[in-house]
Parts: sequence; structure tokens; C-alpha cells
Amino acid sequence: MAHQLAAVDRAVYDAIAATPTPALDGPLRRLSRAADKSRIWLALAASLALTGGPAGRRAAVRGTLAIGATSALVNLAIKPIGHRARPDRTGAGVPGVRQVRMPDSTSFPSGHSASAFAFATAISRDRPWVALGAGFLAATVAYSRVHTGVHYPGDTVIGSLIGASTGLAVTGLLDRRSRAQAP
Repeated sequence: MAHQLAAVDRAVYDAIAATPTPALDGPLRRLSRAADKSRIWLALAASLALTGGPAGRRAAVRGTLAIGATSALVNLAIKPIGHRARPDRTGAGVPGVRQVRMPDSTSFPSGHSASAFAFATAISRDRPWVALGAGFLAATVAYSRVHTGVHYPGDTVIGSLIGASTGLAVTGLLDRRSRAQAP
């Protein structure tokens, strides 16, 4: 079964690489770059903290902590045992205009996708409408990683699930801590 899933993953990657999308190539490349080092999410957290009142500050803290926890989990625990090589962009024919710098780390799972979904999920309790938009942006970031040729679709799907789960866990721990400290 794993072999079949890997074959589907490669086929979807190849189909995306082969589909001409000149109107999407530049914007998705820029979005993928903007998500490097979680810059998009940290900027959104800063905006929430500065303009969102107490709930915005709470959401910013939750989102930032979720990014940190997710990044540690993905980069220190999962990627070292994943050992999945990055896709062969040249062999798949990913157009040069789409490409971003190929990361040095292994492909599985997508750290960009994990951080994006961790942030969007973690802010959802305090800022649900912002989280809705952040969720759409997170999904677009995840897709951009496939579009630019640096991840297989399965890397981004699993990264997204890890991020959303970690975002929920961080939020739950912070809620439990708040209840324990309440008078």
C-alpha cells in the first residue's frame, strides 16, 4: 500500500509540474518565499498583538508558541527519521520561473505547511474570523511548496496535519494552564 501511495504522490507532483500556470507562478513563488522562517505568520501575530486587544494578544501568543512547538517537532524529531529526498524538479519539468531555493533538509514532512497550519489552528479560538483567512492562506502556502517543486503533495498534507494537531495541543495546554491559575 505504501508503494501505491508513493506512486500517487509522484503522479500528482508530476501533473502539477507539467501544467502550465503562468498567472500563478510568480505569486506562488513569492508566497512560498514569504513563508520562509514563518515570516508571514510572525507578521500576522505582531499585527494581532498590536491591534487585536486582549484576545488578539492571546491569539498571537498561542500562534507563536504553536509555530515554535511545531518547528521543533518537525525539524528535530520527524525530519531526521523521515529521510525522504527532495523531488527532482528538473526531471519533473518544473519551470524555472516557479522555483525557489531548494532546502537542504529532507522533504518529509513540509515544515512550511506544518507551521502555517499550526498558527492558523492556534489562533482560531481567540480570533476565528482571522483564523478562517489564515487557514486559506495556510492551504495556499502548502500548495505553493508543491507548485515551486520543493515538496511532494504528501509532504504538505502530512505537514499540515502535524501543524494543525500541534496547534490544537498548544491551545489546549494553554487553556488548561489558564484554568489552573484562575482564582
